[in-house]
Amino acid sequence: MYRYDEFDATFVRERVKQFRDQVERRVKGELTEEQFRPLRLMNGLYLQLHAYMLRVAVPYGTLNSRQMNQLAMIADKYDRGYGHFTTRQNIQYNWPRLPDVPDILSDLAVVEMHAIQTSGNCIRNVTADQWAGVAADEIEDPRPYAELMRQWSSLHPEFSFLPRKFKIAVTGATADRAAIAYHDIGLRLKRNAQGEIGFEVLVGGGMGRTPMLAARVRDWLPKNELLAYLEAIMRVYNLHGRRDNKYKARIKILVHELGAEEFTRQVEDEYARIDAPQVLPPEQEFARIAAYFAPPAYDDMPDEDADFKQALADNREFSHWVERSLATHRQPGYAIVNISLKPIGGVPGDASSAQMRAVAELARTYSHDEIRVTHEQNLVLPNVRKHDVFAVWQALKEHKLADSNLGLVTDIISCPGLDYCALATARSIPIAQDISKRLGDMKRQREIGDLKIKISGCINACGHHHAGHIGILGLEKRGEEYYQITLGGSGDENASVGEIIGPGFSSETVTDAVEAIVDTYVAQRQGDETFLSFYRRVGAEPFKEAVYATH
Repeated sequence: MYRYDEFDATFVRERVKQFRDQVERRVKGELTEEQFRPLRLMNGLYLQLHAYMLRVAVPYGTLNSRQMNQLAMIADKYDRGYGHFTTRQNIQYNWPRLPDVPDILSDLAVVEMHAIQTSGNCIRNVTADQWAGVAADEIEDPRPYAELMRQWSSLHPEFSFLPRKFKIAVTGATADRAAIAYHDIGLRLKRNAQGEIGFEVLVGGGMGRTPMLAARVRDWLPKNELLAYLEAIMRVYNLHGRRDNKYKARIKILVHELGAEEFTRQVEDEYARIDAPQVLPPEQEFARIAAYFAPPAYDDMPDEDADFKQALADNREFSHWVERSLATHRQPGYAIVNISLKPIGGVPGDASSAQMRAVAELARTYSHDEIRVTHEQNLVLPNVRKHDVFAVWQALKEHKLADSNLGLVTDIISCPGLDYCALATARSIPIAQDISKRLGDMKRQREIGDLKIKISGCINACGHHHAGHIGILGLEKRGEEYYQITLGGSGDENASVGEIIGPGFSSETVTDAVEAIVDTYVAQRQGDETFLSFYRRVGAEPFKEAVYATH
């Protein structure tokens, strides 16, 4: 895990000091809200419906037990005893007092954390595969490159006044768990015909009111040319990106209007003009960064563990949890333990301070002091010996973190919606809770199988509804909330944008509609056919017939 160097530490401390002065001036009335707004956004502070909200960066979703414990302390001391993990692998606090925010940032700095690049028209927190460095299907750990991009983008003059917010995701695996096709820039490590590792570069993906999948602008880019090529992309975006219309300011609109071929040509021309294309840091500096992501000192052990197998045989509840929560680790004898933050009827992504401390202790004891945050609003212990999995499960159970629903119909992504967000047009959380309760019977969930429901409370799509197998968008119509349903979305390596099936549903009937969609799939699927495969085979008509027959 990367440790701040002296520049990082000084930069963050000075930013905290600067913001403390700005907050004091705002509290005294020396700054208006209009003057204060760009300053607070540079420090991750939003003004929501009822209070300020502070969004804290978790770069590429990786943190340690000390950092998680500090997040728990902040939740207790400055908020209401919980935090909300987001689809950008960050955590946000919904109730901080403005005068306390500089103290929060100071407390974060103590554990090498901050809230920079979590808001505003900048390059946002770079996200990565939550199993980076441990996944069995990984070509190379992408996190050193994510850290490099964090350092490169933090104070780069090219990014000080972008047309709009800008999002980058990177993966090193064959399976896409980072949704790279839905990002402004998506990067995938891959091998070329000669066996060399480089990057596939995608540009122009995004959600919001105009969902688009990114176009491939480079099939293979040498690793040591990454930063120069990204700079060429940003130069073209800065040159042409709209600043007069925020709805047309994202790079996806530019790629669409120029056309992928012309956009690529301009990027390549700009790239050719860069004097030093190989602008990764000197080899020894990159090696220094990469060393922080070296694998921990794993025990040398067989892949099969007798005690683990016996626990599976003896405890049905444990075996069901293992079936949904464990993933294959690249190191024999180890497992990736995924932790659901989606209890039946709960708020997706929320964790109490006690739960944060419990996860921190499990990471310190069993996972080489490492935790990951997923873009699906869950947590991961990436380095657990199979011998210890049963003990981890027991501890998770004690803290109500052992739901065995990962990837199932109640593992719902949801934005905060109208309960918190000033931009929202409808509630998201109550809809997620209703669906979770309605479909929460575990036998039924297992019968349904893998199914991703994603809910957004407005057109900005923070709940990633476009990428949901079932997507739900909350809107407002004549003072009433209603919900538009899309089907067939996916954020994986076969990404697709969900398609609207028809008129929206009221808050009272949307759960009925979702249940009808799920029941239609279960009744008509062939064998083990997944929901997405079924939809792609039969289309929307069977679902329309089911939901609109009595609506």
